[in-house]
Amino acid sequence: MNPESLARPLRVLRVCLHLLFGGLLVVVAARALAGQAPHRTAVLGAALALAAGYAVGAALPPVRRSRRAAAAWLAGLTAGWLVLLGLTPDAVWLAFPLFLLHLHLLPVRWGILAVVVTTAAAVGGVTGHQGVVTPGALLGPVLGAAVSVGTVLGYQALYRESEQRQRLIEQLTATRGELAAAEHAAGVLAERERLAREIHDTLAQGLSSIQLLLRAAQRALPGRADVAADHVEQARRTAQDNLAEARRFVHALAPPGLDGGSLPAALRRLCATTAARSGLAVRFRLDGTAVRLPTPHEVALLRIAQSALANTVRHAGATRAEVTLRYGEHGVALEVVDDGGGFDPGDVVGRGGGFGLAAMRARAGELGGTLTVASSPGGGTTLAVRFAHLSTEGTPAGT
Repeated sequence: MNPESLARPLRVLRVCLHLLFGGLLVVVAARALAGQAPHRTAVLGAALALAAGYAVGAALPPVRRSRRAAAAWLAGLTAGWLVLLGLTPDAVWLAFPLFLLHLHLLPVRWGILAVVVTTAAAVGGVTGHQGVVTPGALLGPVLGAAVSVGTVLGYQALYRESEQRQRLIEQLTATRGELAAAEHAAGVLAERERLAREIHDTLAQGLSSIQLLLRAAQRALPGRADVAADHVEQARRTAQDNLAEARRFVHALAPPGLDGGSLPAALRRLCATTAARSGLAVRFRLDGTAVRLPTPHEVALLRIAQSALANTVRHAGATRAEVTLRYGEHGVALEVVDDGGGFDPGDVVGRGGGFGLAAMRARAGELGGTLTVASSPGGGTTLAVRFAHLSTEGTPAGT
């Protein structure tokens, strides 16, 4: 329930209150005309004046918007009622709608005080006309006042609770919106990082290889045209592989090396291709029985191997490299070892700007793996990535 849903019944109750006040005034005037009371004309005049005052106040917007205007209107209305009560005891019936008006338009403390004063005036007026205090003259106004106070205070409490719930709902909605925006921003950032890693490990590596091959072809010309042609052919095949990588990358497919094949076979082809294009002696070794791994893990291992070998070719100055894939009871591990010049792992800028190592470490970390680098200047480099307790599909993988 919200404040808007409570406002509709409030408008209905306000209309009912107007009808109640007007109806009771008509009854008072009708009884005065039908009876033989000596003040019939005065009662009718006072009733008409009270009706006019009520209608004018109910129609004026300041009465609904200003506490001061409402208090002035209620004071005049109560004074007119007291005059009518002095003329006829039937005016006591109007005390009940007056109770509701006091409680609705005045602050709680002043509204209750006005109800008490009005109750006392009602009891006193009826008693003055009857000349004796009767249970009806006492209990009627008192019970009417109690019912009015209980009803209005209960409704106000319900309205306040509804407003509080509405504020909580709005806060919750705003919090959900902020959370959704934060999740969207995090998703965009993660996707950007993924794209950066994929581009670095595929297109950037391929373009770098093409550049090296074309430079080698340029140096071989014009004296060794056959060597230059071989370098150009290798560059063409690298460009073709890069094109396939780009297409599969756009369609979020598995790398070409894993498409329809196993991880050991893809790593073996990677080592052979790297050796053919760079002249580096690259050897692949399989340790343990190969099994199918979840596709994201196989993709990560292949991408890490690609990036590690590319770093070795470009930066290590190595003559030999070895890629080892180990399957064990507690998981799978990939090691890439070279005999190059090594580097200080604490100074990753010295190894190709450091993005490759950071991307490899992030790729392994996203899947719960760890990546370590052991190297020292002049001592070669060993890069190892491990996925512990990896759940496999349990089927042998071809090699």
